[in-house]
Amino acid sequence: MIGPNAILQLIAPLDRAFGPAHTAQMLAEAGLRDVPDGTCMIPETDAAHLHQLLRRTAPDLAADLASEAGRGTADYILAHRIPKPVRIVLKLMPAPLAARVLSQAIAKHAWTFAGSGAFRVVSPWCFDIADNPIVRGEHSAVRLCHWHAAVFERLYQVLVHPRCCCRETNCCAMPGQDRCRFAITRG
Repeated sequence: MIGPNAILQLIAPLDRAFGPAHTAQMLAEAGLRDVPDGTCMIPETDAAHLHQLLRRTAPDLAADLASEAGRGTADYILAHRIPKPVRIVLKLMPAPLAARVLSQAIAKHAWTFAGSGAFRVVSPWCFDIADNPIVRGEHSAVRLCHWHAAVFERLYQVLVHPRCCCRETNCCAMPGQDRCRFAITRG
């Protein structure tokens, strides 16, 4: 299972890029009979099918649309899942300490975005997802996990330092790589 925002936050970017009718067609083609209502976890394969379909059918737009959805997911988390006092305290902390606290919180809730993948904090500035369900079974010459990278980047920009940038440095969809790695730097 995975959080419904993996799909819900992708719908608006798809609508803007392709129009609601095409978005509905994509959802149907991805096997999604109903749009999640946001109240419960969803099968990770539902999210994976939609993200994979986007990458197959619109490769030139997929990274930007997935990134927009990732920022939307982070904004949802900031508004609904992280209490305001916690947000305030994190912003007041020195960046290294805020990164440590945030990375621990991300690890504690990794099941919501990593599903059955194995999430690991490498450092407060670096995460791994082995067997990432969003790209499971795909083969690519380029990194594919723009949605995850955008979620992490936005959370770090808002809660740790506004010039944080997250880049996927390894992707398990690429030859010889067994995990997706996300490195966060401060500009």
